[in-house]
Amino acid sequence: MPAAPPRDPREIRAWLEQEPTLTELQAAYPREWAVVQRELAEIVPRGDREELTRYVSSLASGSGSQAAGRRRGLADVSGEIRRRMAVEAIKQLSLQAATGVTEGRVRFNLFNGKVAQRLLFEGGGFERKPVSMFWFKALWPLLWQRRYLMPLVAKKGIYCFYSKPLITALAAEIGDRSALEIAAGDGTLTRFLRERGVDVMATDDHSWRDVSFPQWVVKEDAKQSLKARSPQVVLCSWPPANNDFERAVFNTRSVELYIVIGSRHQFAAGNWATYEQQTTFELEESLELSRLVLPPELDAAVSSSAASSPPTRCG
Repeated sequence: MPAAPPRDPREIRAWLEQEPTLTELQAAYPREWAVVQRELAEIVPRGDREELTRYVSSLASGSGSQAAGRRRGLADVSGEIRRRMAVEAIKQLSLQAATGVTEGRVRFNLFNGKVAQRLLFEGGGFERKPVSMFWFKALWPLLWQRRYLMPLVAKKGIYCFYSKPLITALAAEIGDRSALEIAAGDGTLTRFLRERGVDVMATDDHSWRDVSFPQWVVKEDAKQSLKARSPQVVLCSWPPANNDFERAVFNTRSVELYIVIGSRHQFAAGNWATYEQQTTFELEESLELSRLVLPPELDAAVSSSAASSPPTRCG
């Protein structure tokens, strides 16, 4: 983080693209944090997920100021700063609620760590493997520290695990059409689909600091990729909440099918405002496929959007 936080709207947006931590956000913009802290202190004790969702969504739209030029730009980025703070604070609260750990590091003991490693990863690192549903159902209930898993691996840009039946089903749905995974992170989903013979490319803007990007994950933002590659099928796994790129999927004429793997909770993933505003695609969740995203505690949702008419511009 720079010694002095950026103040120009364009500089602030560029800094936010670097995914600053909550601590960095708090240090740079203490006034915004004071507002968010006060508002969350009123909302969180009520335990209403829908109220949290509405709150985060309201921040995404900025202050609603009608001012022009620079003042309007500052109002918009102030709303985005507070939204980022709220999302990161909610993540921390969720971590504490999920693990019961409020201080110090969250970590597996030897047994839970070894079983989770063998079940979900290749070798001894963080390279995921297609998960056997048979072994998952047999071993997952034995891990009494299983609530630690996602808080631990999210730091590496891992937000879910893909079962073998899920990959098989997605490969069949894509068929022989050209496919593009946007915001692909480490490219795990693309890697699994390629192993099933799918013609798919992975792209990401490489902005996440804690993700190891393979060379074959092309450094390209989603909007560039869609424009340059004209895919028939687009996939995105755990798109950031209220992101600014999913709108481009619905505006790309070549796209016949959009498959998004995310959360049922609107503050956790996806641009739900765009999902609701666009009229070109029929968005439906597949409960069968959603159950194949692991672990089940995520409350994940796999939704596919088939184009029902030629794209009309969204937003």
